[in-house]
Amino acid sequence: MVRSVREVFDEGQAASRLRVPVAAWRWATGTGLVPAADVGPGRWSRAVVQAADPEAVRAALWGIEAGVAADRLTEALGVPLPILRPRVTASGIGHLVKAGMLVYLGGDPQFPVVHPDQVAALARRRDLPAVLDRHVPLGPDQAAVRLGVRRTDFDQVVRLGWLAPVATVEIDFKRQGGVTTVPLYDAQEIALLEVVRPSVDWRAVRTTVAGRRSPLAALTPVVPGEDRVLLAGVARIAGVGRAAVVSWRRRHDDFPAAVAGTSVHPLFDHRAVVAWLLAHDKIKVPTGPTLATLVLAGGGAGGASHRFRLDDPWLTLADDAGGEDTLSGWSTDDDADAIAALAAGEFGASLCRLTAPGTGPLAVPGEVRVIDRFRSGSGGLRLMLAWPAGLRGTAAPGPAGGVVRHGVAYAGGGEACVCARHDCGGVVPVSWCAEHGDAVSPVLEWHPGGGIRCTDLSHARSLALARGRAD
Repeated sequence: MVRSVREVFDEGQAASRLRVPVAAWRWATGTGLVPAADVGPGRWSRAVVQAADPEAVRAALWGIEAGVAADRLTEALGVPLPILRPRVTASGIGHLVKAGMLVYLGGDPQFPVVHPDQVAALARRRDLPAVLDRHVPLGPDQAAVRLGVRRTDFDQVVRLGWLAPVATVEIDFKRQGGVTTVPLYDAQEIALLEVVRPSVDWRAVRTTVAGRRSPLAALTPVVPGEDRVLLAGVARIAGVGRAAVVSWRRRHDDFPAAVAGTSVHPLFDHRAVVAWLLAHDKIKVPTGPTLATLVLAGGGAGGASHRFRLDDPWLTLADDAGGEDTLSGWSTDDDADAIAALAAGEFGASLCRLTAPGTGPLAVPGEVRVIDRFRSGSGGLRLMLAWPAGLRGTAAPGPAGGVVRHGVAYAGGGEACVCARHDCGGVVPVSWCAEHGDAVSPVLEWHPGGGIRCTDLSHARSLALARGRAD
């Protein structure tokens, strides 16, 4: 009897031929140690299998459980706050395997074993938040965290018709009710809500305290199939003028067609418009909150400085020196306690350096205090700091910060001026400047930086000099 020779191998047969675990063969093919399937999906020729080195295939395998992999990706996202970035769960690793981001090495497909080196490479990616949003759907509780709202507010978002489940998963709660079907939502759609629903005051929704009625409760649900938007609404979503949208509609053949309305006031399908704006890079998917970093030092002399982070910051600068500047943002409990301790002294804290969106680096020499600290209904801790606007200055270059005081000259600097200049019109004099050096320092008036009244101070000084000459 002639014994037939196998010419084509699936993964199980290939692993058996080499006497290695199936998981080892999967990892070897997923990483390129063994060539990709050459005779069809999941099938290798005899030549490829025979050429593989069993010892190298076996030695390359080192798997970790999905829960461990999830913890490592969560750690890579940074210190987690209670809002805007949920933890990566073990089931999320299963979704990353389905998306081809990780190689399945065995175990339950929903909670697979994966290779730690591949997890580490994924954790190093700068676009990790975007990768997770794109490939890992979220359950209702996770979705509420991603949006930064209470679970009841997220349920209201679903009732309004703004989101619909993209999949479901069955979870066995055993003694707590048995098997329950849980809906899953697209994380990218959740992240986009703040962009595509600009009429909602999301800051108010996020800061609603427990027991209070949400601003979302007053809104009318969308009629299925009738979620429509005017040209002005499209412009507001994209952050442009209505004329720009009219131009896009004229220049782009693939711009969504009107589904209702009139020729003057056409109505467009909301979902189709959002898809078009994304495809043409007119809007971006937020991958996380904006950040403010601040370096604080205690009010005492020689106090050590400490660096902190506030998520989703809101900075309000007063229009005059008699007012008060405020800064609020989400914080961890430990950071909030440390900031409160630094600001608890008689003279408050010194803000050595504040870097926040929308303004240049600021510094305040003292009297920085915590004026509010509250926990929202979603569980996030929001902190508010304040200081006299008259003390605000520009932070010195470098990570250590410190206040740089501007000088406003009586007259504009000439070609010979070598002083450091700022956008507000102020200068920082140096001794070797022929115009603003030590010899002419009395002609400078010190004032707060950060763009506050620099021109006004200069103008007021000129008027005072003019009156003096008149007298």
